[in-house]
Amino acid sequence: MEGERALQAVVFDLDGTLVHSAPDIHAAARRLLEERGHQGPDLETVIGFVGNGVPKLVERLLDWAAEEADAEAHSAATKRFQEIYNTAPSALSSLYEGVDEVLAELATAGLRLGVCTNKPEVPARQVLTDLGIDGYVTALVGGDSLARRKPDPLPLLQAASALGVSREALVFVGDSEVDAATASAAGVPFALFTEGYRKTPLEKIPHQASFSHFGKLPSLLAGLG
Repeated sequence: MEGERALQAVVFDLDGTLVHSAPDIHAAARRLLEERGHQGPDLETVIGFVGNGVPKLVERLLDWAAEEADAEAHSAATKRFQEIYNTAPSALSSLYEGVDEVLAELATAGLRLGVCTNKPEVPARQVLTDLGIDGYVTALVGGDSLARRKPDPLPLLQAASALGVSREALVFVGDSEVDAATASAAGVPFALFTEGYRKTPLEKIPHQASFSHFGKLPSLLAGLG
């Protein structure tokens, strides 16, 4: 992977990029709302709520259920969602096809690999471990690791720092509008995984490259690096 940018590291989003995690998020969302006397939303509705962190997810769930929650009620509901989700964050989740093999290939090629996600750090680490890819990830920045979360550039830049590389030596891989905005704000090239949880047509999301299967990622990174 030679080139002017001298690619040294790749940072990935988690939900909708490495992991199809929506079924577990959906299960926790349904349980939260059922405890509050509502029939929970379907999977596609919950997928539409994913991407901006747990507090925003819970806010959207309460709005969907037509609950008027003040700050205290929202905080309590967020805490309860996390309790539910953290008991089994990967029970229904799975890696996207080719993820394990490609992470191994990239690591063998000498690239440093990290994760930058808006999922809280503890369940994010648990998902990586449960699905057997934690050994490839040498830096993880979660949605509660810092005072700001994506699309602020700080988490991605923190991941780069933890990997010991500059933004010029990095590519960010994600699936959503939030990830695209994060990469743009950080000044980092963005590779868009098209099979995740984006809400916007592909052509309207800024990206330097796109792919639909992880088997295509190594050659794509060679072009970006």
